[in-house]
Amino acid sequence: MTRFYMTQQKYIPNHVAIIMDGNGRWAKQRNQLRASGHRAGLKTVRKIVAHAAQIGIKVLTLYAFSSENWKRPANEVSALISLFIYALNREIKNLNKNNVRLNIIGDISKFNQNLQNLIINAQRLTQNNTGLVLNIAANYGGRWDIVQSAQKIASQVLDGKITPQDINEDYFSSMTCMYTLPEVELIIRTGGEYRISNFLLWQSAYAELYFTDILWPDFNQASFDEAINIFNTRERRFGGVLNEDLPC
Repeated sequence: MTRFYMTQQKYIPNHVAIIMDGNGRWAKQRNQLRASGHRAGLKTVRKIVAHAAQIGIKVLTLYAFSSENWKRPANEVSALISLFIYALNREIKNLNKNNVRLNIIGDISKFNQNLQNLIINAQRLTQNNTGLVLNIAANYGGRWDIVQSAQKIASQVLDGKITPQDINEDYFSSMTCMYTLPEVELIIRTGGEYRISNFLLWQSAYAELYFTDILWPDFNQASFDEAINIFNTRERRFGGVLNEDLPC
């Protein structure tokens, strides 16, 4: 089993996922509209993506818009969608230049056709890049991911392509989002909340969780490094025991 301690040569997790929480509260503290908090959060995204690539993280997954976010006030949803369109238009060339591969995970069919086309074109532009894989979870929910995976499998059973006995964890995993990528090792949530909010429920079975009170627009490279430092102090047993814990 793998056990991590703080050393000079710390272990860099292959796949880090972040719940970017606190944009609205950041804006409220400054007597600004919530939309300004989301714009400030986008600046943090740029910094964290660049830092993740620099320190050797292979996959970074960001929770940008959950399937539950549609319940927010219409003006805020509209602002979030507009910001998403702005970010795709503005950032994609820079991501491509820096060898980042962009994936959007979630049910994009709920977005307008313009945004769907932007997503498709952005993914196509960067699909052959070999550097950091950047997953943006948009209209994503962990339960949705599991349900749509179950639906795919049920259709295959009905079509006679597989039998129920063929279904195991590996087969189920192959139907979920990001199945070709390394498993999530670390989930970071900013903003002081202590829950995962329907994020990567299947993929985070053995992820380490790190919560911080820092609001997302104030999260920076040093904050990210601190999360990884804490990750390095965790014992990762994956349900087993370490050799030194075994009786003599």
